[in-house]
Amino acid sequence: MEWSNYAIFFFSSSLMFSLAMLAMMNNNKRINDTTHLFSVIGILFLIAFVAILWISLGRPPLKTLGETRLWYALFLSIIGYVSYVKWKYKWFLVYCFGMTFLFLLLNYLKPEMHNKALMPALQSIWFVPHVIVYIIAYAFLAGAAIVAIKGLILLKYRNKLENKIIELADNLVYLGYAFITLGLIFGALWAKEAWGNYWTWDPKETWAFITWLGYLVYIHYRHSHPNKIIGPLWILAFSFVILLICWFGINYLPSAQSSVHVYSGQ
Repeated sequence: MEWSNYAIFFFSSSLMFSLAMLAMMNNNKRINDTTHLFSVIGILFLIAFVAILWISLGRPPLKTLGETRLWYALFLSIIGYVSYVKWKYKWFLVYCFGMTFLFLLLNYLKPEMHNKALMPALQSIWFVPHVIVYIIAYAFLAGAAIVAIKGLILLKYRNKLENKIIELADNLVYLGYAFITLGLIFGALWAKEAWGNYWTWDPKETWAFITWLGYLVYIHYRHSHPNKIIGPLWILAFSFVILLICWFGINYLPSAQSSVHVYSGQ
């Protein structure tokens, strides 16, 4: 399947998400119900493209940075919709669909050549679960980051913050942290199988561990100081910056050029 076919799915899903957000702004219950319909159809368009791409390549589309962006957009849209169904936060759905569009747009503007071959290290049963759980974790934690930013803005200009907002941040972090922990475990098992060691302090591994520690600090701080809000929100925002460095920023650091994880950006 050529990447040029991606445009069909990109514009179709983007249209559905746009219609979902427009319907959501209307307080009419009948019209608002179409938000669910358009959201689900948009998500199904993305699932269909991932499935078709997977079949046509004959391998999991998780090798390149563009392919991981595609999965990230899919999971972020799902998280946004599920959160909207559960908590009815319109602003959070708008953010998730907006970020979904941004990552899909990046792939549209920067098309990739998809090689069907996988290097030997990627031909492992741990390849798919390791990468997918990390992308799911990144989607949850991106949502937590925007909640933190919104909370800081509300505290600065309104000097108040709804309890539901910090609760939403907590829930997103707990879920994201669970997946990022699984990602570390799966990565260690994969490394043992591929290179003979569970951990080598490779640059990518080091930043992954730092990211894990950042969110662990947030969880412990929230548990130890449940009534404090500003500190945890700043920790959450800073931790997401570390996550972004771990995800793709590390590829541009000189120390990472000899990393066994460099393939992820190719």
